[in-house]
Amino acid sequence: MTVSAPLLVDGLHALAPSYKGILCDVWGVLHNGVAAFEDAHKALRAYREESGGKVVLITNAPRPAKQVGEMLSDMGVPTEAYDYIVTSGDVTREVLVAQGSKTILHIGPNRDQPLYWDLEATFTTDDEISEAISCTGLVDDETETPDDYRDRLQKLADRKLPMICANPDIVVERGDRLVWCAGALARLYEDLGGEVTILGKPHSPIYKVAMKRLEGLVGEEITKEDVLAIGDGLPTDVRGAVAQDIDVLFITAGIHASDFGPSDAPEEHLIRRRLTEEGLRARAALPRLWW
Repeated sequence: MTVSAPLLVDGLHALAPSYKGILCDVWGVLHNGVAAFEDAHKALRAYREESGGKVVLITNAPRPAKQVGEMLSDMGVPTEAYDYIVTSGDVTREVLVAQGSKTILHIGPNRDQPLYWDLEATFTTDDEISEAISCTGLVDDETETPDDYRDRLQKLADRKLPMICANPDIVVERGDRLVWCAGALARLYEDLGGEVTILGKPHSPIYKVAMKRLEGLVGEEITKEDVLAIGDGLPTDVRGAVAQDIDVLFITAGIHASDFGPSDAPEEHLIRRRLTEEGLRARAALPRLWW
């Protein structure tokens, strides 16, 4: 009988020597939307300093990297914890550039406006004059749910307006709660017959950008076997890494915390069962990222 290696490890230090670079998720790994996780950014800093590896943060934030970096700094995540940031907002901007001078409906909070700075298109909140949709989230994710948008999205789908989704996440942590994200609206829009282009994890464009950046930081050609992905989301972080044949460290106490027993002491058999049910795999697992 073949005995499987333990999935739960002591910390990132157990894996670090095997990898030249890390692609690390942000929300759910480095912070919960309210506060930073000190052990997590210390782990990435230790990886860079002790192993000499490079760290690219790869996030489904629908904003440019500059704004994400500023937010992390405000939360207390030091720049010494990472080398570069790649966001779904950056990848989305490339798609929006291709829209030229169209009038595009923005569905999402005002805080995401930096995504549209200096673009040729006109961005509006008027459904009637729009030629396409850019979705960055719910306008008020504190109180709204996707179902509040059902009738509106049905009308837009009936007009066959294409939607560009800048954040594939369905939900994220905010403190001790889960809040809805743009991916939930995109999924509903597809269910209603709408056409959707989804950027960010788990889709390949953001990984291509991140891998190219990581290779430049390392300063030599690297293979996917040289890279470890870290994330807490099964449908985004883990599925995206598996699709790219990149090893993944699964952080279990994020959005799926309630599925694996006590959040600070997850049960390995429950993690393995869930991964099998999802058709996924992980190189290792930790409740939270620490060195």
